[in-house]
Amino acid sequence: MFHATFQGKHRPIQVLLRRSSIIRTAFVASSSSSSSPISYDEVLPALEKMQHPLGYAWSIASHLNGVKNTDELRKEYEANQPKVVQASMKFGQSKVLYDALSSLRTSWETADEEAATSSFLAAQRRRAVSNTLRSMTLQGVGLPVGSPEQVRFNEIKLRFAELSTAFSNNVLDATKAFGLTVTDPSDVEDVPESALAMWAEAHRRFLVKEAETEGDEEKKKEAEGMEVDAAKGPWRITLDGPSYIAAMQHMPNRDVRKKVYLGYLTRASEFTASEAEAKAEAEAEAEAADNKGEETKEEKAPIGKNNVLIIEEILKLRKEMAGLLGFDNYAEMSLASKMAPDVASVTNLSNLILEKALPAAQRELAAATDLARATGGPEYSESNLPKLMPWDTSFWVERLKEKTFDLKEEELRPYFALDAVLKGMFGLIERIFDVEVRDATGTVEVWHPDVRFFTLHDESDEGKHIASFYLDPYSRPADKRGGAWMADCLGKSEALGFDVPVAYLTCNGSPPVGDKPSLMTFREVETLFHETGHGLQVCTSLLPTN
Repeated sequence: MFHATFQGKHRPIQVLLRRSSIIRTAFVASSSSSSSPISYDEVLPALEKMQHPLGYAWSIASHLNGVKNTDELRKEYEANQPKVVQASMKFGQSKVLYDALSSLRTSWETADEEAATSSFLAAQRRRAVSNTLRSMTLQGVGLPVGSPEQVRFNEIKLRFAELSTAFSNNVLDATKAFGLTVTDPSDVEDVPESALAMWAEAHRRFLVKEAETEGDEEKKKEAEGMEVDAAKGPWRITLDGPSYIAAMQHMPNRDVRKKVYLGYLTRASEFTASEAEAKAEAEAEAEAADNKGEETKEEKAPIGKNNVLIIEEILKLRKEMAGLLGFDNYAEMSLASKMAPDVASVTNLSNLILEKALPAAQRELAAATDLARATGGPEYSESNLPKLMPWDTSFWVERLKEKTFDLKEEELRPYFALDAVLKGMFGLIERIFDVEVRDATGTVEVWHPDVRFFTLHDESDEGKHIASFYLDPYSRPADKRGGAWMADCLGKSEALGFDVPVAYLTCNGSPPVGDKPSLMTFREVETLFHETGHGLQVCTSLLPTN
């Protein structure tokens, strides 16, 4: 499944795009010619059947772009993305579909209210119709067909997709490009063993990659076989989450912390873009030389590696797009599909949180500063350092927590081996939801050897298989974007006959080092529980369609 999305003789995405266009045209023609009242089953379920093949294939492509990013995948993804966005907009801006849904909603409103909402299913159908109409409104269905406003709106949507992809790729590339090798043991004094082992392994992988780039097989084999010594180093600090956080919290050398902090802060900015763009240009020239004599189509100029410029363009386009739809600003447009009633309510809540949280944060910072002054030596004296710098705060707040609670986070790690955490979390899920979680790793295709697969079974219904999910637990800075998220792989759908949903749970936790298992931080455990909670919303839903 995961390797076939862009590959193969027939290029599935392009085939599905053509099919989607044909089916949409047929649906519009059929709906336009019908004079009889339209039913729910003739609209949303029919729409779902039309959109599923392309949507499912593209969701896999999008997922792989985030967790298994390669140059080949990027090229195909970026080539197909505008076509997929255009196909989506044609559905979202279909007047025929909008009128059909509006007619359906009107018929329900004029019918007996009690009958229309007498069942859970009826209420959910009304909500589905209402949400779809709202979504279509926000996709520009109200703009006159062919008008300058609609043309411009669609241009903005296409540009958004392009900018968003470029932004993510730039962050990933900048994260991969940074590395700081530390060789002096005094620089890592008192750093936890788990961080030292992670950094030492990162240095070995760096040597392997360097040898691959140089084409030196002997040097590569030597690096692959070298014994990693966490205590002696060398150590290589990178910008992926586990490595960066460990450096900020535990690296005693201020200069090293500063370099790592500034490296993280300036990823994909004007400070790093020039070098990255020069490298990309050189690679493009090399590819052009390799393809010399072959027919090539003209390509647009690349967006560039400076995400500051991308952010500025996105902000301008958001304001323009909101104006085209009649909103005063993008915040109003965003809230049109959210629970908060207006921008003022969001501002008031933010101010309320600030009012309560800021004094506590200031007290904690003052306590951390006092601790640094008292125990950090001359470099932290008030005459040398009027206030803690951003690359100091995490380090000294961690020391403050250790002093206050007489407990180091590293002491908790042995209790948080991934398998132990999963066992505890699954036990909790089983008690709350009366389900059984079974490890089915090895029964399905995965995109990386670390990925695991689980199935959920309803204990109250003779162990019926009700859902499945993938778990991708570890950081992989070479090809996986940072952060943590849950996404649908396959949604529950009455129309499509899918009653076993499948979810992706993606984290960026501390990976195993050598033969030692992954020992998680408490925050990583929290993140895993958080994303699993999102997954349970998909996996345990009683709705016939998610």
